[in-house]
Amino acid sequence: MQRICKRFLSTTLPNLRKVQATNLKGKKKSSQEWIQRQLNDPYVQKADVFNYRCRSAFKLLEIDERFKILQPDKEQVIIDCGAAPGSWSQVAKKYSGPNSTIIAIDKLQLYPIEGVHILGNQDFTTAHAKLQELLDDKKVHVVLSDMAPNATGIKSMDGENIVTLGYSVLKFAVTVSELDACLLIKLWQCAEAKKLEQDMCRFYESVKVVKPQASRSDSAEIFLLGRHFKGLSTA
Repeated sequence: MQRICKRFLSTTLPNLRKVQATNLKGKKKSSQEWIQRQLNDPYVQKADVFNYRCRSAFKLLEIDERFKILQPDKEQVIIDCGAAPGSWSQVAKKYSGPNSTIIAIDKLQLYPIEGVHILGNQDFTTAHAKLQELLDDKKVHVVLSDMAPNATGIKSMDGENIVTLGYSVLKFAVTVSELDACLLIKLWQCAEAKKLEQDMCRFYESVKVVKPQASRSDSAEIFLLGRHFKGLSTA
């Protein structure tokens, strides 16, 4: 039933009338275009209807609908890296087992989410010890990362920076994950991404490049999904 509900909310919302932005006087053209796009983005509208904090919820919903990362009949331990504003943690809480442990961490302050452990104002790349302490020797079933660095506009530098973040998540995941666990990492399309994909294959039986429909077509955003963690001893 839960899977059916997710499919319903992600595909059946009626098209809404185009909204024309007002009060744009004095704003740069790029800002005006961004506001206009947000107002007419169907996923922004869906997020409002279904009480998700931002449109990115539908990226995780689509990926989970296809690959079944979240297990509503199991108690899972889930880490949401770069969680702000919290929409992926909302999805994780809703579609994992009722007694699952969900930890959300971000450099930004995170408003509380019922049933989610919040680590706001914390840099994931330097907070591994704190996460390990919070886990209290529990093994992790799902590591999610929607993190991205601030873009510089220099493609090679931006690609290198986001892949460096991805390696930080991979390093953490392989040290805390249960056998058969999943890892989902956001990247941008770049030459460096292929190396990370190859290295993930050392630890996960299946590694796929995924681009959900909720990811804008003009965006370089992709996701690497590793499934069935093999453990460190077999890597």
